[in-house]
Parts: sequence; structure tokens; C-alpha cells
Amino acid sequence: MITLTGVKKVYRAKHGIVTAVNNVDLQIKPGEIFGIIGYSGAGKSSLIRLLNGLETPTEGTVQVAGNDIGKIKGEKLRKARQEISMIFQHFNLLWSRTVRENIAFPLEIAGISKSERLKRVDELIKLVGLEGREDAYPSQLSGGQKQRVGIARALANNPKVLLCDEATSALDPQTTDSILDLLVDINEKLGLTIVLITHEMHVIRKICHRVAVMENGLIVEQGDVLHVFRKPEQPITKRFVQQVTEPEETFEAIGHVKEKYPNGQVVQLIFVGDAAEQPWITNVIRQFDVSVNILQGKVSQTQNGSYGTLFVHIDGAEQEVQKAISFIREQQVEVEVMANA
Repeated sequence: MITLTGVKKVYRAKHGIVTAVNNVDLQIKPGEIFGIIGYSGAGKSSLIRLLNGLETPTEGTVQVAGNDIGKIKGEKLRKARQEISMIFQHFNLLWSRTVRENIAFPLEIAGISKSERLKRVDELIKLVGLEGREDAYPSQLSGGQKQRVGIARALANNPKVLLCDEATSALDPQTTDSILDLLVDINEKLGLTIVLITHEMHVIRKICHRVAVMENGLIVEQGDVLHVFRKPEQPITKRFVQQVTEPEETFEAIGHVKEKYPNGQVVQLIFVGDAAEQPWITNVIRQFDVSVNILQGKVSQTQNGSYGTLFVHIDGAEQEVQKAISFIREQQVEVEVMANA
């Protein structure tokens, strides 16, 4: 659906040349939810503008839904853009228009008849869960409702690709989750290819099938979300993963355990899929002469399966502790010794 080959984007600024996107190769499959994550200045926004033709590549090719977006112009580009819709962080709604009128706007531009517009708008209002709010103005809506209007409007012309530029960054956590659930629902019902630009690993973890990590214009790491969570390779990727797997309280708890318990080891357990549902702690205590103190734990769901991390303090004779750790490893659970208590 989307193929980037050797893509480079260079801007000429007063202080010199800025390479915002640097030699990017990327393939996104039809019907996939693909995440692109990076901190400010990583090149994410420039990359997404290349995907919808708002920018042209300095080098390389950008293929989206069968079109060479970087080379087509005029009417061909306008037609191609109808297949590439976008939602934004700050909604970009028309404040003088109602919900219904905002959603109908791209259909008006496309010259769709009034009867067809009304039918399509009713379908979209139901799809995004805005029944009863059709005649409200944006100023009368919550942040989540505004974004639902933005999503419905983006879907009006039946696009093949939906680009989301920090689409949940202005929302509270609960509303963010509801919008992410809606995007998953749309992806499954319509088979829509979705590309998410974000700096929040929670967004990637919750709905993406695959992810690319950007830094200084480069894609430094990419792969299935579950694999990236399990085995992040680059320092920046490890920082992102720690956002959702290693809360700061964990390290406070480790420090407390060091003071309270002079022996044993603090370990991080990483388990995936079925392993996340097994009673490993109970089995360890039953089979070995050790005590286990849980410091912090979390099981997260990704599109590819469950992923869990558990920080524990294992106390006992050194030989028994090592036997317990070996036993856990035999159960397909990854074990990393964090610190000697």
C-alpha cells in the first residue's frame, strides 16, 4: 500500500541545510496499522507530509495506493489525495459548521449530490458514535467528540489510507483509549491502512501491528510491535519501551528493597503470550526454598499478543536463588538480573 525507497527531504534554512528525512526505506502493508514514533525533531511530521503530497522528496520515491506521490501534480495529485485522508492533533474543524456539515464538507468539494451526502454522513455519524450530536457545533463538543468528527470527515470519500498526526496528543488518557479503540474498529470494518505518527509508546502498544522508530531523520529500528517491546535494540527505542513497562516507582521500590533485604537478587521477568497467564511465582515458591517479593508488575495487550513485565526480589540461599532463576528461564520467560540486593 505504501512504499518509500531512499527517501530524503532537505530544507534550506537561514542557518543552513536541514535534513529532516534521511534515506528512509519503508513498506506498509494494506490493512495494516503502522506506527511511526520519535521525539520532537525526529522527522515524523516531514515524513507524513511526504505521504500525502504536501511535500515532495528531495531524493527517492514515495508510492501510496499505486501513485508516485512525489511526481504527480495538478488534477492527478488532487485525485490521489482523495484516497489519502488525515486527522490532526487539534482537530481542524470548521467552527461555524455543525457536526453534520463538517463531515459533509469534503463531499461537497467532491461534487457529491445532496441526497448521497446525507446518506453518507448518516453512515459515518453512526460509525464513529456521534448519534444525537449531528446538529452540535464544535464549541459544544468534548475533545474526544471533536476528534470523532475529524475521523468521520476523513473517511467521507472512502480513502484507502488514513494518516494520523499526533491525533490523540491533546486528549486525556481515557479519551485517548476510546479514540484508539475506534481506529481499531474502523481498521477491522473497512480494511483501512492506518499510519500513526506519535511520541507516545502507549499508542503504539495499544493498536499498532508494526512500528518504526525515528531519530534525526533516520529510521533506526522497525519491526512487529511485540518484538520491539521484547527486544528493543537502539537506546531511543529502549527509552520508549520503558515509558510503558518500567514505571519510575519500580526503581524506587528496588532501592527500598536494597535497604530492607541485604541478600537475594532483584530480577526483571519478561513474558509473552501464554507465558503471561502462567502461575510462575507460585511454582517457584513451591519448588524452591526462596521467598519472592513482587515490586512492580504489568501485563499489556498488543495487536500481536500479550506482553508482561514483572520486577521481583528473590531471596534465599544463593544456590536456591540461582536454581529458581534457571527454572524460570526454562519456562520461556526472559530473566534479567537488575541488581544485587
